[in-house]
Amino acid sequence: MIKAGERAPDFSGITGDGKRIALGDYRGKQPVVLFFYPKDNTTVCTKEACSFRDHGAEIAAAGAAVIGVSMDTPESHQRFNERHGLGYPLISDRDATICKAYGVARLGGWRPPRRVTFVIDRDGTVRRVIASEFNANKHVDEALEALRELKRGAN
Repeated sequence: MIKAGERAPDFSGITGDGKRIALGDYRGKQPVVLFFYPKDNTTVCTKEACSFRDHGAEIAAAGAAVIGVSMDTPESHQRFNERHGLGYPLISDRDATICKAYGVARLGGWRPPRRVTFVIDRDGTVRRVIASEFNANKHVDEALEALRELKRGAN
């Protein structure tokens, strides 16, 4: 798994609304909270995704963007995003390419990814890695803490 202090692997992927986005789109502009989760519309995944939505104003105040990644289809992501009003992109990683690059794939990409969040600074360096399979709140709380630290360091 990628560790804090390492360069975040570049990636690009298709969102539920058919747009292609890449980590490079954010480089030099803003930090990114990149979270990997196992499956749309499951209890803990929904709680985690909605937590990032509910703390969107705080994340935006820190100047950051949120991107979610799972192996679900773009269509599943679109329904999940619309159903819960998430308001941030969800990338479909059907072949687990992104999951493997970050070291969160299970069984070589045959199973859904581990629940891990990476806080990446505007230069593309991973500043925090948050791993917890069942505590969705930990991901948001620690991501916000890391973003506040980044913001303090920029001032």
